[in-house]
Amino acid sequence: MTGPTSSMNPVSPTGPVVRVALADDQPLVRAGLRVLMADTPGLEVVGEAGTGAEAVQLARDIRPDVVVMDIRMPGMDGIEATRLITAEVAATRVLVLTTFDDDDYVYGALRAGASGFLVKDMALEAILDAIQVVAAGDGLIAPSVTRRLIAEFAARPDPSPRARRTLDGITDRECEVLTLIGRGFSNGEIAAELVITVATVKAHVARRFTKLDSRDRVQLVIIAYEVGLVSPSR
Repeated sequence: MTGPTSSMNPVSPTGPVVRVALADDQPLVRAGLRVLMADTPGLEVVGEAGTGAEAVQLARDIRPDVVVMDIRMPGMDGIEATRLITAEVAATRVLVLTTFDDDDYVYGALRAGASGFLVKDMALEAILDAIQVVAAGDGLIAPSVTRRLIAEFAARPDPSPRARRTLDGITDRECEVLTLIGRGFSNGEIAAELVITVATVKAHVARRFTKLDSRDRVQLVIIAYEVGLVSPSR
């Protein structure tokens, strides 16, 4: 097995380029994604890995904006690789892309810190859009999907014991915003519900990222369930 490969990212004349690393044990899959992204303005593949361990090392070495991560790979799987990357490389986000859409993989990937989960039979345009969404720091899951998926996710016991998060230092208004995020509301819906501007909602969300040490909106949804602000029945 060859080691991870990487390349330097040129400056784009039209704006920032999202630096993407591909982690998949199938060379043909990586090649297909690489060709697809080569024809997409704003995206560039800067490295490839064929195992979970290689993906972790690649993220440590070149710190891509997004790692597109397969689940089943030799040795270390994609979920464990995601956990290590999100714990060690704060600037890198992980988008899981797999042929396996079993719920356990979804929950495992989200608990490991992934910012999104896609299956490989999705439209190519959706995959490219997802990379851009994750790179921007937003949650991949649309509000309508969030209400269904995260409710099921929250109802499942966490297989690894860990300290529950607390909301120390969070104001009442901030709790209201976090609750609505947990219920799958978009920024526009939150603004309408609380009679505030969308800009104010965005500021609240940005502060939640900092105060709750959350990487993106998907993680805020999970936190809202973990601390009891939202339950599957609400």
